[in-house]
Amino acid sequence: MNTSWFHRVIFIGLAAGAAAFLVAASATAHVTVSAPDAARGGSAVLTFRVPNESATGSATTGLSVRFPGLTEAETEPTPGWKTKITRDDSHRVTAITWTADQGGGIGPGEFEQFPVLADGLPDSDILTLPATQTYADGTVVAWDQTASGDTEPEYPAPTVHLAPAQSGGTANHGDVHAAADAEEHDYDTTARWLGGIGIVLGALSVLAAATMLTRRRS
Repeated sequence: MNTSWFHRVIFIGLAAGAAAFLVAASATAHVTVSAPDAARGGSAVLTFRVPNESATGSATTGLSVRFPGLTEAETEPTPGWKTKITRDDSHRVTAITWTADQGGGIGPGEFEQFPVLADGLPDSDILTLPATQTYADGTVVAWDQTASGDTEPEYPAPTVHLAPAQSGGTANHGDVHAAADAEEHDYDTTARWLGGIGIVLGALSVLAAATMLTRRRS
């Protein structure tokens, strides 16, 4: 066997593997958003994942995301962070900004998640949500680039693929509060059924105990 050729193949394989690893690591380090149940014109929980990519070890102290005029948006409280929702003249949500408390933020090797309950998603296949990440040392990174073909940009904007509007669930009417009311109603109905079953079982237990006591006395 030609050992030179063999070593060359091994070297190429290792180089390709290392390159793939670096690409994967780079991709996971981006600011991203996930929303498995998002549909066109509907409602969904958008979860933004923000890693720290500072080369100097500076903490991430701010995140701002632009939205295409949502009907409504509610944020989940994140310890150590303040939230500001920006609206236009029509009261539609156009941006949300998270700011870390003094001395806080996302440190090196850490990440944070920021959930948003969004109502009135656009009627489009892809929802693009440009984001701006701010570091304590003053560095600002704009995640606002769009992909061209199969090439991923260096700073891609967070994107969500929206399912068709007729996919069912709350996505068909875009009402997050109606979904919450329906869930509460289902929970209340289940609780009543379980309560009723418990009462019946309790009554049967008392009856059985009384019967056994009567038999012993006789």
